[in-house]
Amino acid sequence: MNLNLATAATLADYTTARPGEQRLGEHLLLPQGDSLAGILSQARTDGARYVLLGVPEDIGPRANCGRGGSDAGWDAFLAQFLNLQSNDYIEGSDILLLGALMVADLQDSAQDLDPQHPAELEQLRALTAELDSRLTPVIRAIVSAGLEPIVIGGGHNNAFPLLCGASLALDKPLAAVNLDPHADFRAAEGRHSGNGFAYAWRHGALNWYRVIGLHEQKNNAAALSQMRQLGIHHISFQQIWTRRHIALSQVLDETLAELEIQSRPLGIELDMDAIESMPSSAECRVGVPMNDACHVIYRLAQYRDSRYLHLCEGAPRCHPSGEIAGRRSVGQALSELVLSYLAGRANPLP
Repeated sequence: MNLNLATAATLADYTTARPGEQRLGEHLLLPQGDSLAGILSQARTDGARYVLLGVPEDIGPRANCGRGGSDAGWDAFLAQFLNLQSNDYIEGSDILLLGALMVADLQDSAQDLDPQHPAELEQLRALTAELDSRLTPVIRAIVSAGLEPIVIGGGHNNAFPLLCGASLALDKPLAAVNLDPHADFRAAEGRHSGNGFAYAWRHGALNWYRVIGLHEQKNNAAALSQMRQLGIHHISFQQIWTRRHIALSQVLDETLAELEIQSRPLGIELDMDAIESMPSSAECRVGVPMNDACHVIYRLAQYRDSRYLHLCEGAPRCHPSGEIAGRRSVGQALSELVLSYLAGRANPLP
């Protein structure tokens, strides 16, 4: 199963009870069963619609010669999300807290590898490929069970196994919309966080891709040229937030209209790097305002055939004031983005 399943002890470790109040951590469903298929079937019977899954790794970003730290995003998320109020807006009983992908052995193998040494960089990329092989069947099982994965933590390398798993479950390729300064469409030079969408396209798991908020000077010419040749569209950060040639609302309206015409299942992707000053693997000092990021997730989640949410690259220890401050910032941001997704799913487009 390659999962560290959540238990009642998990909830107790993170949830602080308060008399007269109910926390989300007191209402989420927990895994029940001996197999992943059995757990998901029981959760569906118990009213689950969403599955929270953590991927506590930073191998992919390091295999892309970037900073580590994204392994701690899941833990930071749990500490904040489980302590939010359960109320009429979001009660929590339709969410299964599945647990986290088992990656400790891979993290240990990667710990002392230096991406500046070519042989060790190859090892990091091989470990990223092993991570793919573990995550893909989990996502396939979740989507096959008619549930929606909400995947937190790790690098953007995990877009590839997410798209592959969902595509296998649905027996068709997906569309993806990615709020990200980077298109992550680098060459297929070995797996890492910078080429997940390129690999998904090559493998037939992705056949419609749009990047919102792409930074014009943070993507190499070869990747941009390849995207143009494939008909992949992007709207840059500079077009929306700097030059203001197009409003974010118009970008979202046009994107949703195209998705409706194409009638494609959608994967919603957000790299925490996109958000202004967010502690992350490739932090952007000039980035998307947090409120706008939440709005993007909300609007995309309103699309009726949205299939998953992927929030990656949050790295608490990259906060300039230290990891404690980073856990709070990253955990709160991830929680707000998940709440935005849940709100959008509860209010689908007509």
